[in-house]
Amino acid sequence: MMNEYTAEFVGTMLLVLLGNGVVANVVLKGTKGHNGGWIVITLGWGLAVFVGVAVAGPISGAHINPAVTIGLAAAGLFEWGKVAGFILSQILGAATGAFLVWLTYKNHFNQTENPDGQLACFSTSPAIRKFSSNLISEIIGTFVLMFVIFYLSGPSIDMPGVEDPKLGLGTLGALPVALLVTAIGLSLGGTTGYAINPARDLGPRIMHWVLPMNHKGSSDWQYSWIPIAGPIIGTLIATVSFLYL
Repeated sequence: MMNEYTAEFVGTMLLVLLGNGVVANVVLKGTKGHNGGWIVITLGWGLAVFVGVAVAGPISGAHINPAVTIGLAAAGLFEWGKVAGFILSQILGAATGAFLVWLTYKNHFNQTENPDGQLACFSTSPAIRKFSSNLISEIIGTFVLMFVIFYLSGPSIDMPGVEDPKLGLGTLGALPVALLVTAIGLSLGGTTGYAINPARDLGPRIMHWVLPMNHKGSSDWQYSWIPIAGPIIGTLIATVSFLYL
């Protein structure tokens, strides 16, 4: 049986495999889903969250996102001693999922002449490149994610007779989380592509950097700090707000 760290690895791998997989199907040249549009991508990411949470939830709580892990720890609902291991598992899982997307769509990556389109299948980038605004977008998106998670899971935090409850996305049930992420994507995702998850962006960006592709451009490391710092700030603001309210 999987342990908590393996569950985080597998859950995040499935999240990125299916989430970035739908981006590749829509963006890359010659695919069956080419030019499917933003709605398809957003719904695909919501379903990807559903799958990742369904698998990892019963074992680890399905954080599958360093921002969630940090937010729960800051609220006193998760052990700080496990935070580093969870985050490392999430980053490695995200990188593995991105590698599998590349392996699946390798020929389409090589036929796609747009380097920005290739990068979009791995990591996020802003529609309008202005770092201050981009950072604010990621902060707001992740604030909504974590704030709603707290209120959905809050009633189940103190459950008489339940030992060692697994707190995280998995405690909510897969469907509500998928709907939450879909709502964030549809409403707030148009500015930066709503990373709202440092592992989901960093792991695949590393894979883009190392994997071979025709016409490959920059991995845009200048922007890479935004989808890391924004979600962490957003989750801490959500944590403080939840504890205060």
